Amino acid sequence: MTKRVQFSAKSGACEGEIAEPSGTGKVGGVVVIQEWHGINAEMRSKIERFASEGYLAIAPDLYHGKVATNDDEAGKLMNALDFGRAVGEIGSAAQWLKEQPRSNGKVAVLGFCLGGALSFAAAANVPGLAAVVPFYGVPDLSQIDLGRVTAPILAHFAETDAWASPDKARAIQKELQAKGKPMELHVYQGAGHAFMRSGDPTKYHEASAKLAWERTLAFLKTHLA
Repeated sequence: MTKRVQFSAKSGACEGEIAEPSGTGKVGGVVVIQEWHGINAEMRSKIERFASEGYLAIAPDLYHGKVATNDDEAGKLMNALDFGRAVGEIGSAAQWLKEQPRSNGKVAVLGFCLGGALSFAAAANVPGLAAVVPFYGVPDLSQIDLGRVTAPILAHFAETDAWASPDKARAIQKELQAKGKPMELHVYQGAGHAFMRSGDPTKYHEASAKLAWERTLAFLKTHLA
């Protein structure tokens, strides 16, 4: 199960949901960034899954207690989000994880949909990350200096996605590669946007989700061990 925790950011007090792995040894940390609905049952299940794989996992509550019950509400919450503040809170969550007794000092940022876009933004604005894993999210590149990215990136995108299109992902990869920055990109055939959302049968694409999880866990093992 996850539990509610508090941490401090420049914008003020923040909260999030955390899950810890079994045992007592030091482990890597994962900051899990929410989809546009907020910290709901789907996001809690993902936090718990990373903990079951041996990671200290936290999802900062970027909506500060608000949770959408449908896409219309989610759109309003996302459009009202202060992205600069959100990136700052993600950075604070990463630093808080590093300081926990179970932490080995290595932290990755990983996110879905809105969280995928914010993962790219964090890669360019949060120093000291060990890895970044965006899932089908594209940031406003006019607001991001990709030259500041230092962490390796593993990106997952769907073949059919009108918002986070594979072409946009390839453009990001091309720009990063031109700057000497590594980005591994996978595009999943037959999948659409939010294909990792296991609680939504209209979105979930089992074969793609399974492969993306396997690739993500291997990537985290390499960079957070």
